[in-house]
Amino acid sequence: MALGRGPAASVKSGRKPAPGGGPWLVGLGSALLTLLIIAIGVGALSVILYKSPGPKARSGPSTTVIFRKGAHTSEIAADLERAGVVYSGAIFMAAAEITRGAGHLKAGEYAFASRASVADVIRKIRIGDVVHHRITIPEGATSKEALMILMHSDVLSGPAPLPPEGTILPETYEVVRGEPRAAVLQRMMEADDRLLTQLWTHRRPGLPYSNVEQAVVLASIVEKETALESERPLVAGVYLNRLRQGMKLEADPTIVYGLTAGAPLGHGIRESELHSNTPYNTYVNPGLPPGPIDNPGRAALAAALDPTPTDALFFVADGTGGHAFSKSLAEHAKNVEAWRMIEKERSAAPSLAGAPNAIAPLEHR
Repeated sequence: MALGRGPAASVKSGRKPAPGGGPWLVGLGSALLTLLIIAIGVGALSVILYKSPGPKARSGPSTTVIFRKGAHTSEIAADLERAGVVYSGAIFMAAAEITRGAGHLKAGEYAFASRASVADVIRKIRIGDVVHHRITIPEGATSKEALMILMHSDVLSGPAPLPPEGTILPETYEVVRGEPRAAVLQRMMEADDRLLTQLWTHRRPGLPYSNVEQAVVLASIVEKETALESERPLVAGVYLNRLRQGMKLEADPTIVYGLTAGAPLGHGIRESELHSNTPYNTYVNPGLPPGPIDNPGRAALAAALDPTPTDALFFVADGTGGHAFSKSLAEHAKNVEAWRMIEKERSAAPSLAGAPNAIAPLEHR
């Protein structure tokens, strides 16, 4: 009998279904793809926000923010968001971490341009591009006046000593908020030392100075005698001629300094003050005074060390802002008379009636 095969026979196997075809795996792959797309989108958005323009300044072309010393990134981010410099402090923090700038943000006062990007803000704080302020010491200011300027600045910090007269260079200096006043003063004194070293090295031969300090004393007198920079070398030349000939300098500003330590006298020099017994009065004492009477500027210092060669021994105001120079006492007397006539005409003019008198040059030079 032939062996027959059943028509619908099925064979069971112990083999498991091949992986990769289950619905749950397909769902997992879709989720991962979605997360990847989201991550890419967030990254792209972050790049856009990092480089895109930030908020418009609430007033003016920039916004000033001050970060205290020791402030962490979170505090800086909060300050920026509060001031309206960035839209989000969180985005700023993330950008600072990603760009490795978080540990290099510097304290200080910053001015952020309107619509500055997060990238620009981070770069500015990383390099310490802080706001610079200016402190100006006028030429001819006394050390007391210079110290008052420093002390009245609300940008600087801490105390500063009163420097010796004639040891700082009157100029405009850049300072940053919180900089110690003593450090700024030290910079001014160092600038003066550098300039004097240069001028002394290249001084005109044959000057009657024993040391550079004497040149500063004469420069301080020149500074007060004329406001014309072009005239200072000639004024220095006159005083040096007087020193060489043993004549008294008879410089009016030395009278004032001896009486008030450089403060305004408030009136013309009186006859009694002309003979005041102070060590600075060059109408009474021969030679240079014992020290400078102010802090002379560059032009006056240069004039004292490179004076104009001249035979003149006298000078007096000429009514134009400058002076008339003369070699002889007789010629000087004529110039003095001409100045007195100008003074008389001015005092009689209606526009000047009742105006306070300036300190007039004396004819005793």
